[in-house]
Amino acid sequence: MGNKRALSAKTKSGWRSRFPSAGVIVFCTVLASLSIYLCCGFYTSDQDRFSTGRINQDLDWREKLALQHVKPLLTREVMDVIRASTNDLGPLSLDSFRRMNLSASWKFVGRESPSVDKATSEELNKLPAITKKGTSGGKVDHSLEESPPHEYDNPAKAVRRQLREKRREKRAADLVKQDDEATLRLETAAIERSKSVDSAVLGKYSIWRKENENENTDSTVRLMRDQIIMARVYISLGTMKNKSELVQELQNRLKESQRALGEATADSDLQHGVPEKMKAMGQVLSKAREQLYDCKLVTGKLRAMLQSADEQVRSFKKQSTFLSQLAAKTIPNGIHCLSLRLTIEYYLLPPEKRKFPKSENLENPNLYHYALFSDNVLAASVVVNSAVLNAKEPAKHVFHLVTDKLNFGAMNMWFLLNPPGDATIHVENVDEFKWLNSSYCPVLRQLDSAAMKEYYFKAAHPTTLSAGSSNLKYRNPKYLSMLNHLRFYLPQVYPKLDKILFLDDDIVVQKDLTGLWAVDLHGKVNGAVETCGESFHRFDKYLNFSNPHIARHFDPNACGWAYGMNIFDLKVWKKKDITGIYHKWQNMNEDRVLWKLGTLPPGLITFYGLTHPLEKSWHVLGLGYNPSVDRAEIENAAVIHYNGNMKPWLELAMTKYRSYWSKYVKYDHPYIRRCKLSE
Repeated sequence: MGNKRALSAKTKSGWRSRFPSAGVIVFCTVLASLSIYLCCGFYTSDQDRFSTGRINQDLDWREKLALQHVKPLLTREVMDVIRASTNDLGPLSLDSFRRMNLSASWKFVGRESPSVDKATSEELNKLPAITKKGTSGGKVDHSLEESPPHEYDNPAKAVRRQLREKRREKRAADLVKQDDEATLRLETAAIERSKSVDSAVLGKYSIWRKENENENTDSTVRLMRDQIIMARVYISLGTMKNKSELVQELQNRLKESQRALGEATADSDLQHGVPEKMKAMGQVLSKAREQLYDCKLVTGKLRAMLQSADEQVRSFKKQSTFLSQLAAKTIPNGIHCLSLRLTIEYYLLPPEKRKFPKSENLENPNLYHYALFSDNVLAASVVVNSAVLNAKEPAKHVFHLVTDKLNFGAMNMWFLLNPPGDATIHVENVDEFKWLNSSYCPVLRQLDSAAMKEYYFKAAHPTTLSAGSSNLKYRNPKYLSMLNHLRFYLPQVYPKLDKILFLDDDIVVQKDLTGLWAVDLHGKVNGAVETCGESFHRFDKYLNFSNPHIARHFDPNACGWAYGMNIFDLKVWKKKDITGIYHKWQNMNEDRVLWKLGTLPPGLITFYGLTHPLEKSWHVLGLGYNPSVDRAEIENAAVIHYNGNMKPWLELAMTKYRSYWSKYVKYDHPYIRRCKLSE
């Protein structure tokens, strides 16, 4: 006992003098290391100690071995403390070691004493048994080598310990398995939810694009939103556990935070008193956490809130799609006013003043001919105006404009008042094409059918916004107009022409286009810009490949191309009987089983293998739906196309692209001013 007390006093005094600011954890580490050192250095039997020289040799050998294990764990200063505390102890025999109460420090191995760090006990249990090699005779102390790590435990305790270890291992394995299964279930559910989300969006968004980066972190706004979410969680849990006072306090703070946050999306939008409200909310949430927090319940509630938010997002997305499709079908009041005023003025003109000059150019194959089919006066004026202003030789350009009978007077009157410079223009009425009848044109026959009328005007009228968004875009009135299908009858409309450039009315011309007539189409009919840079612009996006007729004749990965600016070789068109091919497939699709309504799918089919790809700089698309079109591509393009719902003449047009279109509108024109059309 004297030796033990001397050791303890010396160790403590030396430790305190050298490390007065060290904590209890460091002291326990040193004490554990000292125990290892004592065990490795002095744990021998009395029968092996014959002489002082033998003992010193044994001690030197054991000290070196102990230092090999201890040095990587302790600093040099700590090792100096251990050496200074043990230099005067002298050799300890096994009997004296047992007689000392130091054996109590080893009982934690079997009894798991709470006074000793469990981690230290596990490390000691892992120490390998050290064999003692004698300096004379090479004898080995087998009593130390074969002694178990818990030599003071009886067999019953050893069995119980093994059972406890097995139970711990089994519980750990079960928890890991449950965690993996839960993760798999969540991932599967997320994948299924993502499949059901409608993919029709107004535009594309990528967090990697520079223009979408947000330099303002808005940490305060996000923190307030997190507090509001947690307040709702604790209100639900408090209601379940009848914590009425706490629930009332949370509700009051929740209302204050919601009023303070309002519609703010940035920290700069917040009011001055927000930090105080955040602090008060934080105190209430801390109080609620102490009383209500349950990991399982909180996780379940947050998951339920997430699913509810996901359902709301999908509902709002459908409503947004419905409204955007509805807005795309409408005609702004200003354009409707313009058309009515021009129509009245046209029919007040005497017949001799309703004719355009230069009618001899209309069938001259040596000039540059354009085909434009539109019922929008303002849009058609931008196409013609932009093309003429950017043409090098405007006198060689001829514009063939076809409209319907409602807008025929307005189109004529506009271009009579605003002639396109030296260029030639001619306006026709599609309803006066007598050859275009239901007996010749499959689309007209299908539009007159009872099934089509039922589809458009009677069946499945939606009672809610979200319910009506599914097929609304296929019920657009443009699919009922022959102006949309007239592009498949170009040789019939212009039989004397060899080549013609087809333009949509939602494009803007930015460069001279005469180079397109010199492009070698290599025997193909259609020259167009391909759009297969992304997967959804391939054939399987537009055609039903589950139908054997489609699967047999077309490649689902074939590259799509864009309508809107197409150079057509009408000689090859007639030779290949393109209109006949179109009629064949249109008749097969009477029940809409091959593709949905529209002109691009039948165009892809009709011109399959007959389309020559143009350079992409000729035609840049996406200004009516994609907010991330590269500005450099727009400015270098010969033609930009506002394909999509966000047309430049609508209020929902994207402001960043509108100026490319509006600069060709004559806003100072008297008719436009009267109809209150402005930028």
